[in-house]
Amino acid sequence: MPKRPLRRLTLPAEAGRVYDPWLASLEERLADPACDRNRLCRDILFDLYYPGLDDWEALVQDPATPLTTRAALLALDPRNITMEPEYYAENDPARYARVKPLLWLWQGFDRSPMGGGNVDLAVRFRRILARHVFRRCGNNFKCFQHVEFSFGYNMEVGDNVVVHRYVLLDDRAPIVLGDRVSIADFANVYTHSHDLVDQEDVTSSPLTLANGVRITYHATVLEGASIGEHGMLGALAVATRPIKPYHVNLGIPAVPKMVKPNAPPEVREGGAKA
Repeated sequence: MPKRPLRRLTLPAEAGRVYDPWLASLEERLADPACDRNRLCRDILFDLYYPGLDDWEALVQDPATPLTTRAALLALDPRNITMEPEYYAENDPARYARVKPLLWLWQGFDRSPMGGGNVDLAVRFRRILARHVFRRCGNNFKCFQHVEFSFGYNMEVGDNVVVHRYVLLDDRAPIVLGDRVSIADFANVYTHSHDLVDQEDVTSSPLTLANGVRITYHATVLEGASIGEHGMLGALAVATRPIKPYHVNLGIPAVPKMVKPNAPPEVREGGAKA
């Protein structure tokens, strides 16, 4: 198959003169130990959704402001909303309180005209937030729009990781993404499962996608199904158990179908055995 590396694009100089200092300002504010992350989130979302307005408090407190508008303005501040992971029993309230404003900002940015499909700026924006949300974020993290996490603080991400659109990373237990992991559009990675009879009986366990793992389109990794180095889960497949290094697993439930041709001799000799 022919190689088709990504093209290199350059934004107009005028855009860079605005984008670069805006991102630098975000980094500077987050680096300040005294930063009020709730206020930062509110201010940025207010500017994104109501450009040209400059007094959030006055609009919220003014009885002449329509109730719907006041409700929408209040929802820009993460202190005025709840997110689903806050209801989970294993949520650590102190740790989540630090990341919640950034997760709400991440989601709000993705739904704004400046976020969404705006690749260059949006990837850089998310990369800044990730370094303050994740337990660890390696170099050159590339995350596209509408990716969601459970807690965020249980994520450990290596170098050159790519996460595409509409991915769910359920880090109710720790998730480790090794170097060069690629997760394609609409994939799901879960660290928890529910008892067949009692839905409140929840099992959670850490999950690792080792170096070079690929999760392809619409695939799902279930709790307990870590994937070894350079393993691959095919499109629409559901991994219910661990995948061996260099193995390609397909189907529902996913079973090993082949071993990658670049696998070490000892792996190739073992073959793809279910």
